[in-house]
This record gives sequence, structure tokens and C-alpha cells, in this order.
Amino acid sequence: MELMLSKLRSSVSSAATSAVSNAVQIASQVSNYLPGNPVTREFEATAHIASAGPGLLWKVYKGYKKSTKQDAAIFVFEKRLIEKWDKQEREIMLDKLRKGVSQLTRLRHPQVLTVQHPLEESRETIAFATEPVFASLANVLGHTENMPVPSPPTLKDYKLYDVEIKYGLLQVNEGLAFLHNSVKIVHCNICPENIVLNHQGAWKLFGFDFCVANQTPADQPPFWPFEEYDPKRHPNCQPHLDYLAPEYALTHTLDTAADLFPLGVIIHAIFNEGRPLFHNNKDFGTFKRNCCELKNTNTLNLLSIPDGLRDQVRLLLHATPQLRPDALQFSKIAYFEDVGVKTLSYLDQMFQWDNMQKSQFYKSLPQIIPQIPHRVCLLRIVPCLMKECINTTMVPFVLPVILFVAERASKEEFVEHILPHLKPIMKLSEPVQIMLQLMQKMELLLGKTPAEDVRSDVLPLLYRALECDTQQIQELCLSVIPSCAQLVENHAMKNALLPKIKKLCLGTGYLSVRVNCLVCVGKILEHLDRWLVMDDVFPFLEQIPSRESPVVMAIVGVFKVALNHKKLGITKEILATRVLPFLFPLSIENSLTPTQHLAIMTLIKDMAEKVETEHRTKLEQLNSIKDEQKALQMSMPTTIAGSTNTSNGSVVSAVDATTDMFFGLGLNRNTGKESTVNQKSQSLTLEDKQRMVKQQGLQDAVQKPPPLLPSPPAPSSSIKKPLENQVPRSHISALSPTSQASPNLAPSLINSNLNTMNSQTTQTLMTSRNSQQGVSSAVGNSSSGLGIMNDINKSSMNYIGRPSNVSMLPTSGGVSQSVSGMMSWPSQAPAQNARMQTPNYSAFNNLLPTQSKPLSLSQMTYNTTMNTTVNSSIVPNSTNSFGSMMSPMQPLTNTLFSAATNTGVKPLSTSDINDLLS
Repeated sequence: MELMLSKLRSSVSSAATSAVSNAVQIASQVSNYLPGNPVTREFEATAHIASAGPGLLWKVYKGYKKSTKQDAAIFVFEKRLIEKWDKQEREIMLDKLRKGVSQLTRLRHPQVLTVQHPLEESRETIAFATEPVFASLANVLGHTENMPVPSPPTLKDYKLYDVEIKYGLLQVNEGLAFLHNSVKIVHCNICPENIVLNHQGAWKLFGFDFCVANQTPADQPPFWPFEEYDPKRHPNCQPHLDYLAPEYALTHTLDTAADLFPLGVIIHAIFNEGRPLFHNNKDFGTFKRNCCELKNTNTLNLLSIPDGLRDQVRLLLHATPQLRPDALQFSKIAYFEDVGVKTLSYLDQMFQWDNMQKSQFYKSLPQIIPQIPHRVCLLRIVPCLMKECINTTMVPFVLPVILFVAERASKEEFVEHILPHLKPIMKLSEPVQIMLQLMQKMELLLGKTPAEDVRSDVLPLLYRALECDTQQIQELCLSVIPSCAQLVENHAMKNALLPKIKKLCLGTGYLSVRVNCLVCVGKILEHLDRWLVMDDVFPFLEQIPSRESPVVMAIVGVFKVALNHKKLGITKEILATRVLPFLFPLSIENSLTPTQHLAIMTLIKDMAEKVETEHRTKLEQLNSIKDEQKALQMSMPTTIAGSTNTSNGSVVSAVDATTDMFFGLGLNRNTGKESTVNQKSQSLTLEDKQRMVKQQGLQDAVQKPPPLLPSPPAPSSSIKKPLENQVPRSHISALSPTSQASPNLAPSLINSNLNTMNSQTTQTLMTSRNSQQGVSSAVGNSSSGLGIMNDINKSSMNYIGRPSNVSMLPTSGGVSQSVSGMMSWPSQAPAQNARMQTPNYSAFNNLLPTQSKPLSLSQMTYNTTMNTTVNSSIVPNSTNSFGSMMSPMQPLTNTLFSAATNTGVKPLSTSDINDLLS
């Protein structure tokens, strides 16, 4: 692939380099040929295309006028070509050339080459400018002296058609008639080098270097002095011997017949591949001998000349001038009675006719065009017809012929020769037949017109056609628009074309126009944006006032295309809310046939099926997401209730895990904590780590005490021992809370942590009330302490029920009996114990300021419970075995929390906890 790209790059670069080098070479040649010549001030030469004049000494360049950009031909004679000649001959040659151009400039006739800029001379060149030129007849016949190498591509294999030859000879004959009868001039050097074909193929006279003017007054017979041929001079300084009349060797007289003889020789050369009748090899003696043979023209071999022209050529080649036909007589021979010749002749004389005659001729012209060669139609007929387009009333008669020729032209020919003339016609709105004819041939125009020209010229024509009041033009325009929709830019489609179609559809009174508008919209849907269809096209369909069956089916067709097209597609929301409610009323129109009704219902079912399928898929996805969320919520209490061990062995608290879960929502920034345990552990100092190790040891001592055996209840007097003397304050301080609630807790975090415990909290409160009522009947007023104890924490009962949780207490008799009474509580009141489910406060662990290792609220509740139990053993109680547990609890501001207060930590009261739970 890379190799191919490199080859392509090298070929493109080489082509560009060659093109640039050719342009530079041409420019350098022209600058060398025209150094300081005044012609270069007004004209720009672009390419060397031909040669003409005596000896083909004139170089012909293609160019244009700088001021008007009008095409032109620049004739250049380089003085260096004759610098080896004798000085006298050089001066004679230059005088002849100056004389010829001067005479050409003064003559004005359709068959004489038109001069646009007179002769200008510099030190090295002589130059002048004329109308655009294709080549000289000598170049066409194969003579390429003083021509560029290689020859121009247009001249390669160039062949003259019969109609071109006939009409060319007729044009030369008309030019000679103008010279002989009107100007009284004898050309004296009629030859292929002095006949020039312009860019349209017309034959025109050139090279008046040796012309002879009448020397007598107007009221006397004309007389042209005879100038003998000088064999000593250079052949280019004298007339061409191969086309010279025999009078120069026989009678030494000169008249208009001297220009008719070379016309016969030219005819012979045309039909003999450029070979003249005799080859004199620039020798006057040979010329004399050949002239003697012309006295008997019957001996001449003229078989290559067509039959209708052969006899007239024998007369033209006769040695006696009086036997030759004149220009007028020669133009009337039967050979020129040809349909193509007459057509071209009529076109050249069209300016003399009135509009009625012109219209009749243009109407019959399409039947004649197929009989004329395409090149002639393209180069001769079309330019003549374009001149008639100045008169707008004649454009409807001319335009069909132009479009007929355009059908036979290639794309390159159309762009070069026809499209420039059609652009002004496309801007015409009157008469209306112009737009109708263009609409009928719009497929041709779109097929051969480049995309840039379509956007600049053809699309504005279509916009004007949509605004036209003629029904036929509107329908033709609507049928053409889909074929050029891909060339319309998005903004033009949205702001120009589509609004005009909508306006026409809603405002027209013709049913066929409205249906064609809808069909057009349906065909251009693939070129529209999806949202443009939903936001602009669908509301437009709902605004259509009529409900005839063709309109309804056209609307259904638009919806069907939009539904099935892979680029567009209609969303289920649009289908359910706008399309289907609009289609159902259409399906019950009485103007529909059963087949049409079936088509509409089929489309409605397809749309409903699409809505059902897509929405079912969406609901399944949503339900699966909800199930996942529900499963996650059900797993959250288990996951967040306690701490989680990570893979590296570190402990992550429940609130830290919850904070990490909300990391993507940005809520963890409100807690002031790091999102990972690793980052937290990295911020701890060595002293903090040592303190955490000590506290971990204390916790292990609390969580793993030696098992205690149950014992019978002891007398109440044994409980009167003060517990404070047996429990060290260091242990109580270690178990007391050492942090206070954080004021930066986000409400959303509180809600997320409390929602999972809402049901448990409600059940706990109800259980506390029930247990309080049930126990009060048995133990009296001592049951109020149990209710308060149940409201504090579920873990307090867990510690009471499990002997392992009281290993920190001394093993004295009074304490062991109290503990034994506590251990016997579950067995004595199983019903109340089953209902005593207290909430888990582990989610509020992080409400306190960050410490090296803060205690959880569960542990704090345990300490509070134990402290209350111990304190209750000091107060005298009833003789009931449950007295130690049913005694009223002391306020929370006891010795346990006084230690925390002394350290600067604000304790949580019962009302604070209840407020948080509520």
C-alpha cells in the first residue's frame, strides 16, 4: 500500500512539474518572441497553436485581451527568420508583411479575418491580434512548418467533413466576390497558407501581402496592373508558384480570374491530401512548362474530386481566364445545394430576417441537426444560435436546438462550448417557455454540468421554478429535485429547498402538485438529517389540509421511508406520541380503497411492534438495574454494620466503606476523610501506631475473656460492695468514647446510613415498650431501668447474655452473683429477650473526631451498660433475683463519661441519640 502511494505521489508530482515547466516554457517563448512589442501590453499569449501567411512565416498564438478577457489570436513574425536573407530582400519581405496587415485591418467582411489590434513592430518582431483562430488551411492539410513540436492535439487526425469543405469553399468564394466586386482588389496569392479557419471553423481570407488594387476611377472599367514574377527573389517574397495563375507565364495580364484559378488548385489539394495540381518546386521554369499543359484541361486527372464539382474545377483550371467562372457564378453551382450548406448559410444571414421567418427556421432545425456532423453543429450552429439569445422572444425557439445539440455532445464539449452560453439563459424567467424547456431537459443538464455550476446556476433555477405559478413547471421541477438533492448543501436544504417545497405543498390548489411535493419529500429524506426529519418534516405532514387518498398514501409513504431507512429511523417516543396518533385517523378515511387501508394498517402494526419491542427491552434493562440496586441495598447492612478486613490486613470501618461507595458522587469530600485505608495508614505517625497497638490489645482482652460458669443468685447484700474500688479507671477510660460528633457530616450520608436501619429502629422501640410493660407487672417500679437500657443499644443485651463480654469484672462473690443474675435473665424471661432488638450504632462511629483508633458506639454502649450495672449494685435493691438488672439506670454523666469529659470530649446524651435515630 505504501509503495502504491509513493508511486501515485511521484506520478502526481511529475505531472505537476511537467505542467508547470510547459507553462514556464510557453511564457518564456512568448517573452522571447515579443520583447518590448506593444501588443503584449494589451494581450496575453498562452500557447502556440498554428502558422500562416507566405511561407507560414507568421506564428499564431492563442491568447486573450487582458482588459476584457476576450479570446484572441496573436500573429507574430520573428525578424530573425529572415536575418540570413539579402538586405534588400529582407526589406521587401517586411514591406510586404506590413502592407498585408494594413490592408487586412481596413477590410471588414464576414469572410475576411477580423483584426482586433493593428500591427505593432519592435526591434525583433512584428505582431498584431485578430479574432480567435484554430489553424490555417495549410496546417489542416498537413503542412506544419513553423509549428510547435509536437503539433497541437486538436490538429492530430483532423479531417474535414464534406459539409465543411462545401461551406468553406463557398465562404472563400464569397470573400473573393467581396474583393472583386465591392473593393475592386485582386488578392494574387490565394493558397492554403492564406486561408485561416477561425475557432468556429469558418474559412476566412488572410495574407493580402501581394494584393493589387484597382487603378482606375469608379466610373471606368477596373484595371489591375500586372507585376511579373522575379525568379531572382526569394520565393517567400513572391506569390506561391504552385497556386499561381498561368497568366504570369503566358499572357502577363491580371484580372479577377487570377484569383479563381488558385481556388481550383485548392479544391484539388483538399481532395488529394494537400497535394496541389503541379509541384513546381519553387522554380519558375517548371511553372511555365506546367502552364502549357493547362491549355487542354481534359487531360487533367481529377477523379478524386466529387462528380458535382469536377466539371467546374476543370473550368477553374483552364489556362484562358475568360473561360473561368467568376465568384458569383461558381457559388450557384449544384454542388453547394446541400441541406447542411444551406443551414449554415441561413444562420450566417439570420440577422437579415424578421422574427417570423426566424421562428419557422428554428422550428425545422431539429430535423436537420442529425444530418450535420456533430463538430459542425457544436462549432458553427450553436454559436450562431447563441447570438440570437439576445432577443428574449426568440429564446424559446432557439433553446430546444441548443439542448438537442447538447445531448450529442460529450461532457467536456458541453462544458466548453455550450454551458457558458446556457448560464445567462438559466437566469431568464420570461417567457415562461424557457423555464419549461429547461425543466424538461434538467436530467441532461444535471448529468453534464459540474457540481459547482449546479450549485451556482442550476439550483437557483429550480428554486425559481418552485415559485412559478405554472402547474406543469412545478411538477417537472419536483420530479427533478431528487436527482440533484445530493448536490444540495445541508444549510441550503434546510433553509431554501425544503421550505419552498413545504410552502408549495400547503399553498397549492392542485392535487397533483401536492402529491408530487410529498413524493419529492419522500425521495429526498435520505439526504436529510434525522432530527430535521422529526422536527421539520413530521410537523409539516400534520399540517397538510387535504385528506384525499393520494395525499394520504403519499404521507404514509413518507413515514414508511423514514421508518425503514437505516440512516433515519423514528424513535419510539416519536412513534408513540406523534406518528401513531396521527396515522390512526388517516386509516379510517372513507376515500381509501381496501388495498390502501391494508397498507396503512400494516405500517401502523409495524410501528406498534417497534414501540413494543424497544420499550420492552428498555423496561427489562431498567428492572435489571433496579434488581441490582435492591440486592446492593440488602447487602449494605451486612457490609456496613461492622468493619471490613482488606486484603492487606488493615481494618476499614463501616463508615469508611460507605464513604468509598459514594466516591463517584463526590460525597466523600464532605467527611474530611481519605477514600482508602492505605492513604489513612500512610498519614499515621509512629506514636499513633504504637497507641493503636495498645488499644488493640485492650480490645482483645475485652473481647476474649475466660468463660464464666453460671452460679446461683447471691444475697442482695453482696452487691453492696462498691465496684469502683475493684475496676481500675484506666480500663474504664480505655473503653469510654474519646471523640465527639463531627459537625461536617453531610445529610445525604446520614440518610444513606440510617435508611437501612429504619425498620430495625422502629422494631427496637416497640420491643422496649412491650418489655417495659411486661416486666413492670412482675418487678414493679424497677422495670423502668430495663426499658432505658433496651433503648440504648442492642449490644448491651448481647453482652449480658454472653459471659465472655464481662471478663474485665473482678471475680469476687458479689460481682459474680450479679453477673450470674444477669446471665440467668435470658432463661427466666425468654419472651422479653426475644423482643429486645436494639439498633446497631456502628454507622455513627465516624461522627466523632478522627483519633488514632476511635471506639465504636457499640463499645461505648457496652461500657455505658456495664457502668450502669456496676453502679446499680451499690444501690439497695429489692430481694428479687432480678433486682440487680431491674434497678433504675444512673444518668449517662457518670464516672465512665466523666473521664471522657475530663479529656475534653463532649459526651452524647440519650436525647442526642434519640434525635439522630428520629
